[in-house]
Amino acid sequence: MKTAIYRLLAVLALAGGAGFGAQPAQAHPHVWITAASEVLYAADGSITGVRHAWTFDDMFSTYALQGIETKTKGVYSREQLAPLAKDNVENLREFGFFTFAKADGKKQKFEEPVDYFLEYKDDALTLHFTLPLKAPVKPKQLALDVFDPAFFIDFKFEEKDPIKLVGAPASCRMNFQRPGDADVKKLTEEMVASGDNANYGAMYANKISVNCP
Repeated sequence: MKTAIYRLLAVLALAGGAGFGAQPAQAHPHVWITAASEVLYAADGSITGVRHAWTFDDMFSTYALQGIETKTKGVYSREQLAPLAKDNVENLREFGFFTFAKADGKKQKFEEPVDYFLEYKDDALTLHFTLPLKAPVKPKQLALDVFDPAFFIDFKFEEKDPIKLVGAPASCRMNFQRPGDADVKKLTEEMVASGDNANYGAMYANKISVNCP
Protein backbone atom coordinates (compact mmCIF):
# COMPACT_ATOMS: atom_id res chain seq x y z
CA MET A 1 0.00 0.00 0.00
CA LYS A 2 1.48 3.32 -1.10
CA THR A 3 1.43 6.40 1.06
CA ALA A 4 -1.31 8.91 0.34
CA ILE A 5 1.29 11.39 -0.93
CA TYR A 6 2.69 8.88 -3.41
CA ARG A 7 -0.75 7.86 -4.66
CA LEU A 8 -1.88 11.45 -5.07
CA LEU A 9 1.25 12.46 -6.97
CA ALA A 10 0.87 9.46 -9.28
CA VAL A 11 -2.75 10.37 -10.02
CA LEU A 12 -1.85 14.00 -10.67
CA ALA A 13 1.04 13.05 -12.92
CA LEU A 14 -1.22 10.87 -15.07
CA ALA A 15 -4.24 13.14 -15.08
CA GLY A 16 -2.64 16.54 -15.35
CA GLY A 17 0.53 15.87 -17.29
CA ALA A 18 2.68 17.08 -14.40
CA GLY A 19 5.67 14.98 -13.53
CA PHE A 20 9.15 14.89 -12.14
CA GLY A 21 11.51 16.97 -14.22
CA ALA A 22 8.73 19.28 -15.45
CA GLN A 23 9.77 22.48 -17.20
CA PRO A 24 10.07 25.50 -14.86
CA ALA A 25 7.10 27.18 -16.52
CA GLN A 26 4.95 24.12 -15.77
CA ALA A 27 6.12 23.14 -12.30
CA HIS A 28 3.78 24.03 -9.50
CA PRO A 29 2.81 22.41 -6.22
CA HIS A 30 -0.24 20.20 -5.65
CA VAL A 31 0.24 19.60 -1.93
CA TRP A 32 1.04 22.24 0.68
CA ILE A 33 2.77 21.50 3.96
CA THR A 34 3.24 23.83 6.91
CA ALA A 35 6.32 22.61 8.74
CA ALA A 36 8.17 22.99 12.02
CA SER A 37 11.42 21.18 12.75
CA GLU A 38 13.88 20.55 15.55
CA VAL A 39 17.58 19.76 15.32
CA LEU A 40 18.37 17.26 18.09
CA TYR A 41 21.59 17.22 20.12
CA ALA A 42 23.12 14.71 22.53
CA ALA A 43 24.68 15.65 25.86
CA ASP A 44 28.16 15.76 24.29
CA GLY A 45 27.07 18.40 21.79
CA SER A 46 26.80 16.09 18.78
CA ILE A 47 23.82 16.26 16.42
CA THR A 48 21.76 13.06 16.51
CA GLY A 49 18.86 13.78 14.18
CA VAL A 50 15.97 15.94 13.04
CA ARG A 51 12.39 15.94 14.28
CA HIS A 52 9.66 17.12 11.90
CA ALA A 53 6.01 18.10 12.26
CA TRP A 54 4.33 18.47 8.85
CA THR A 55 0.76 19.75 8.61
CA PHE A 56 -0.94 18.99 5.30
CA ASP A 57 -3.43 21.30 3.61
CA ASP A 58 -7.11 20.57 4.22
CA MET A 59 -7.78 19.22 0.72
CA PHE A 60 -5.00 16.70 0.91
CA SER A 61 -5.95 15.79 4.49
CA THR A 62 -9.49 15.01 3.33
CA TYR A 63 -8.13 12.87 0.50
CA ALA A 64 -5.76 10.95 2.78
CA LEU A 65 -8.52 10.11 5.27
CA GLN A 66 -10.76 8.45 2.69
CA GLY A 67 -11.61 4.90 3.71
CA ILE A 68 -10.66 5.30 7.37
CA GLU A 69 -13.66 4.47 9.54
CA THR A 70 -14.33 6.42 12.70
CA LYS A 71 -17.15 6.25 15.25
CA THR A 72 -17.36 10.03 15.62
CA LYS A 73 -17.32 12.13 12.47
CA GLY A 74 -14.18 14.22 12.24
CA VAL A 75 -12.50 12.53 15.21
CA TYR A 76 -9.55 10.21 14.56
CA SER A 77 -7.42 8.65 17.25
CA ARG A 78 -3.69 8.10 16.92
CA GLU A 79 -4.37 4.37 16.82
CA GLN A 80 -6.82 4.73 13.92
CA LEU A 81 -4.28 6.76 11.97
CA ALA A 82 -1.34 4.47 12.78
CA PRO A 83 -1.50 2.41 9.53
CA LEU A 84 -1.56 5.59 7.45
CA ALA A 85 1.35 7.03 9.44
CA LYS A 86 3.33 3.84 8.82
CA ASP A 87 2.63 3.99 5.09
CA ASN A 88 3.71 7.63 4.96
CA VAL A 89 7.08 7.24 6.64
CA GLU A 90 7.90 4.00 4.80
CA ASN A 91 7.21 5.44 1.37
CA LEU A 92 8.70 8.86 2.04
CA ARG A 93 12.03 7.03 1.96
CA GLU A 94 11.74 7.09 -1.83
CA PHE A 95 11.87 10.88 -1.71
CA GLY A 96 14.69 11.10 0.82
CA PHE A 97 12.17 12.39 3.36
CA PHE A 98 12.57 15.74 1.59
CA THR A 99 15.34 16.38 4.11
CA PHE A 100 18.94 16.95 2.99
CA ALA A 101 21.80 17.47 5.43
CA LYS A 102 25.49 18.32 5.17
CA ALA A 103 27.96 18.47 8.07
CA ASP A 104 30.97 20.61 7.22
CA GLY A 105 30.13 20.09 3.56
CA LYS A 106 29.76 16.29 3.74
CA LYS A 107 26.41 14.72 2.93
CA GLN A 108 24.76 12.94 5.84
CA LYS A 109 22.49 9.91 5.74
CA PHE A 110 19.51 9.22 7.95
CA GLU A 111 18.26 6.03 9.57
CA GLU A 112 14.65 4.91 9.24
CA PRO A 113 12.14 7.28 10.91
CA VAL A 114 11.20 6.65 14.55
CA ASP A 115 8.57 7.98 16.94
CA TYR A 116 6.19 8.66 14.06
CA PHE A 117 2.47 9.30 14.32
CA LEU A 118 -0.37 11.26 12.72
CA GLU A 119 -2.79 13.58 14.47
CA TYR A 120 -5.94 15.20 13.10
CA LYS A 121 -6.86 18.67 14.32
CA ASP A 122 -8.67 21.66 12.81
CA ASP A 123 -9.45 19.74 9.60
CA ALA A 124 -5.78 18.97 8.95
CA LEU A 125 -3.47 16.00 9.32
CA THR A 126 -0.06 16.49 10.91
CA LEU A 127 2.68 13.91 10.50
CA HIS A 128 5.23 13.80 13.32
CA PHE A 129 8.44 11.83 12.88
CA THR A 130 12.11 11.80 13.85
CA LEU A 131 14.99 11.12 11.46
CA PRO A 132 18.06 9.85 13.36
CA LEU A 133 21.42 10.38 11.68
CA LYS A 134 23.23 7.16 10.80
CA ALA A 135 26.09 8.45 12.94
CA PRO A 136 26.05 11.47 15.29
CA VAL A 137 28.17 14.36 14.06
CA LYS A 138 29.75 17.38 15.73
CA PRO A 139 30.35 19.78 12.83
CA LYS A 140 31.28 23.41 12.94
CA GLN A 141 28.54 23.97 10.39
CA LEU A 142 25.37 22.01 9.69
CA ALA A 143 23.42 22.76 6.52
CA LEU A 144 19.89 21.38 6.44
CA ASP A 145 17.53 21.88 3.48
CA VAL A 146 13.87 20.87 3.42
CA PHE A 147 12.16 20.83 0.01
CA ASP A 148 10.70 18.65 -2.74
CA PRO A 149 13.07 18.59 -5.75
CA ALA A 150 10.10 18.12 -8.11
CA PHE A 151 8.09 20.90 -6.40
CA PHE A 152 4.95 18.76 -6.24
CA ILE A 153 4.93 19.67 -2.56
CA ASP A 154 5.42 23.20 -1.30
CA PHE A 155 6.97 23.38 2.18
CA LYS A 156 6.29 26.53 4.17
CA PHE A 157 7.61 26.76 7.71
CA GLU A 158 5.64 28.12 10.63
CA GLU A 159 5.96 31.86 11.19
CA LYS A 160 6.58 31.39 14.93
CA ASP A 161 9.41 29.10 16.07
CA PRO A 162 9.90 27.38 12.68
CA ILE A 163 13.19 25.79 13.80
CA LYS A 164 14.36 24.84 17.26
CA LEU A 165 17.72 23.57 18.49
CA VAL A 166 17.06 20.97 21.19
CA GLY A 167 19.94 20.45 23.61
CA ALA A 168 22.43 22.43 21.51
CA PRO A 169 25.58 23.90 23.11
CA ALA A 170 25.15 27.54 24.12
CA SER A 171 27.73 28.65 21.55
CA CYS A 172 25.71 27.36 18.59
CA ARG A 173 23.91 29.87 16.40
CA MET A 174 21.14 29.08 13.94
CA ASN A 175 20.13 30.90 10.77
CA PHE A 176 16.96 30.15 8.83
CA GLN A 177 16.39 31.29 5.25
CA ARG A 178 12.97 31.01 3.66
CA PRO A 179 12.64 30.86 -0.14
CA GLY A 180 12.85 34.40 -1.51
CA ASP A 181 11.48 35.83 -4.73
CA ALA A 182 14.87 37.31 -5.66
CA ASP A 183 16.60 33.95 -5.21
CA VAL A 184 13.90 32.18 -7.21
CA LYS A 185 14.17 34.66 -10.08
CA LYS A 186 17.98 34.37 -10.18
CA LEU A 187 17.96 30.57 -10.00
CA THR A 188 15.22 30.32 -12.65
CA GLU A 189 17.31 32.39 -15.04
CA GLU A 190 20.38 30.23 -14.35
CA MET A 191 18.38 27.02 -14.79
CA VAL A 192 16.82 28.15 -18.07
CA ALA A 193 20.23 29.24 -19.35
CA SER A 194 21.83 25.89 -18.49
CA GLY A 195 18.88 23.77 -19.61
CA ASP A 196 19.06 21.81 -16.34
CA ASN A 197 15.72 21.80 -14.49
CA ALA A 198 15.94 18.40 -12.80
CA ASN A 199 16.14 19.99 -9.37
CA TYR A 200 13.66 22.81 -9.88
CA GLY A 201 12.30 22.54 -6.33
CA ALA A 202 15.68 23.53 -4.89
CA MET A 203 14.76 27.12 -5.69
CA TYR A 204 12.05 26.83 -3.05
CA ALA A 205 14.18 25.13 -0.41
CA ASN A 206 13.98 26.14 3.22
CA LYS A 207 17.59 26.48 4.34
CA ILE A 208 18.72 25.95 7.90
CA SER A 209 22.32 26.49 8.94
CA VAL A 210 23.76 25.94 12.41
CA ASN A 211 27.22 27.17 13.33
CA CYS A 212 28.97 25.85 16.42
CA PRO A 213 32.45 27.35 16.85
